[in-house]
Amino acid sequence: MTKKVLLFAFLISTITITAQKAQKIGYIDMEYILENIPEYNDAQAKINAKAAKWQTEIEKQQKEIDNLKAELINEKALLTEELIIDKEEDIEIKELELKQLQIAHFGSDGDLYFLRKQLVKPIQDLVYNSIQDIAKKRKYDFVLDKSSDLIMLYTNSSFDISDLVISSITRTKKVEEANERINKNNEVESINDINDKKTDAAEQKVDERAAKKAALQKKIEAKKAAQLKKREDLKKAIEEKRKKRIKEIEEAKKAKEEKNKNN
Repeated sequence: MTKKVLLFAFLISTITITAQKAQKIGYIDMEYILENIPEYNDAQAKINAKAAKWQTEIEKQQKEIDNLKAELINEKALLTEELIIDKEEDIEIKELELKQLQIAHFGSDGDLYFLRKQLVKPIQDLVYNSIQDIAKKRKYDFVLDKSSDLIMLYTNSSFDISDLVISSITRTKKVEEANERINKNNEVESINDINDKKTDAAEQKVDERAAKKAALQKKIEAKKAAQLKKREDLKKAIEEKRKKRIKEIEEAKKAKEEKNKNN
């Protein structure tokens, strides 16, 4: 009844406005659009997998509770009143824990809600932004959702802009991917520039070390050459002195012989 009232109110409003000026109306099929967005399907698959895991966990605890209840029924005749009360309290505690777990996973503010918000909302925002962009550019006065609660008794496919929305989203994604690649390339170039600068600096340091090493080696070689020359000069001087001394001895000996011979 509420849907019919809304539809009737919308039609009356549209007819009233149409009487004043021509209106441009389009519609989309949100389910069709989302089904044609790979990211949405991936997100939905992740959500379903998580929900299935949580549901399995809940069913496991529920089975444990059912087993405890069955066990209590079977053993009740053999148990004391105190033991019966203890087991009933244990079951109540486990049922409370199970309820809290269900709320934590599937409640209005539970894990499933936040997971949907995290994974699906960005995609929905992308769809809504694309619809608004198309509506503004093509001057649509109304864009309805065929898959919503609003009952559309008849639709003309020429007013269906679902494929336009999908194309717009695809273009937007391509632009974002291109910008992302550019940013990555710029980051890589920046990193390469930094690495090049580091390499240049390192090479410069290597060259400086090599130059210092060469200068030091040259200095050492010069010092060795000087020491060698000094040793050679000293050796030569000693040799000359030795020869001179031998000559002096021979001359003295010869002079002595001459003197003896004359005597």
